Amino acid sequence: MNLSKNFRTMKLTKSLGMLLLGIWLILSGLIPLLHLSFSALGLLMAILAVAAGVLILLGR
Repeated sequence: MNLSKNFRTMKLTKSLGMLLLGIWLILSGLIPLLHLSFSALGLLMAILAVAAGVLILLGR
């Protein structure tokens, strides 16, 4: 069994919505952990969440 061949064929995600959701989840965990803060952080996270939700519902 060739592990490098299996690794190359593995895709991160098939859906842009799921990718955005993953990014949102990682950021929502890192923000309080690393004490990150800037003025548009809430707006950025809200836009990311809405975009992920819409794409998931549309099946993309």
